Amino acid sequence: MSTIVKVDQRQTKKENFLRQFRDEQSKELKPLTAAQFIEIWSHYDTDGNGFIEGHELDDLLRELASSVNINDAGPELIPDSVLKELKECFLEAYDENEDGKIEIGELAEILPTDENFLLLFRKDNPLESSVEFMKIWKQFDTDCSGFIEADELKQFIKALLTKRRGTNLTEEKLIEYTDTILQIFDTNGDGKLQFSEMTKLLPVKENFLLRPIFKGCSSITSQDLDRVFQLYDKDGNEVIEEEELDGFVKDLMDLIKKDYDHEDLKQFKQSLLNGCDCNRDKKISKAELKMILLALAQPADS
Repeated sequence: MSTIVKVDQRQTKKENFLRQFRDEQSKELKPLTAAQFIEIWSHYDTDGNGFIEGHELDDLLRELASSVNINDAGPELIPDSVLKELKECFLEAYDENEDGKIEIGELAEILPTDENFLLLFRKDNPLESSVEFMKIWKQFDTDCSGFIEADELKQFIKALLTKRRGTNLTEEKLIEYTDTILQIFDTNGDGKLQFSEMTKLLPVKENFLLRPIFKGCSSITSQDLDRVFQLYDKDGNEVIEEEELDGFVKDLMDLIKKDYDHEDLKQFKQSLLNGCDCNRDKKISKAELKMILLALAQPADS
């Protein structure tokens, strides 16, 4: 009977997932391949919502700390008081947007990931606006399918890394990075990235329409109107059109829907033009923009 009990205890003992990635001699985390990085991410993002938070973050921190000791009994030995202090220090150091959870780009800063792969998650040079995003989207959606498919994503990764460091990757590495990016961001598992999935890989610095000045106010100042108009009217021709309009529609779409694709964007754009494009020129003037922003400011139940 005692032998059976000992076996059961050994079976129920929690294994430390991170320990396999540490060097047995130095106890340092070994450099991770892109595939190993996504393996770690998927292990701790148990609900697949794109964040490591709550008990997931607790598990990560407990195992990160206890994995240093190759022979200890497990992460359960880290006391709650130590975990709390560790969590506060950890979030202060790595939680850049201070939302209390770890995004994939933040984890890439923590772990010793393949340096070129890490460059894909750099946030020090985000896009200035969604107009830039739409230009990049159209550049790489070469078949105009409304999705960034695997081959197109591979070309995007190649161009991005070449721009950031002049890095020439092997075909094998490009395929590895492409497969890993799809595993991370392709939330519906269709083997390609739709608009809302691509925005997580290629974030915009700020959606100006999310600012409090556009919520619940009965008037828009001329200064606010000018700032928004200039944000989208990149060529300064006094109308928002083509890619500029697509970027504006994308920012509006972000306010009302979390996951959307090319078809959703097209339908929303057409609805917007039907309601606000008074002269039917498929462009948005400053006066039409003011009408849209005032409508945006109204409470949903008004």
